[in-house]
Amino acid sequence: MNFILWLIVGGVVGWVASLIMRTDGQQGVLLNIVVGIVGAFLGGLLLSPLFGIGTINNSGLTIGTFAMSLGGAVILLAIRNLFVRGRTR
Repeated sequence: MNFILWLIVGGVVGWVASLIMRTDGQQGVLLNIVVGIVGAFLGGLLLSPLFGIGTINNSGLTIGTFAMSLGGAVILLAIRNLFVRGRTR
């Protein structure tokens, strides 16, 4: 059951990040899930040591872990946009 919740929360994180970065029309549900989960991993590497809060990958679901995962997903989409379009937004 935890795996299914992890996929759902990862999808929501990826969807919100794509709305923030204005790439929602280019992504489907599967890519939103991938962006959310990989973004949570990236947030765990970059943001968690700075703020001392975990992500959805390694902690329970709280507002802080959602925010760290969302920050990582936004960073991931910004890096993607940098390579695809040559600018972050």
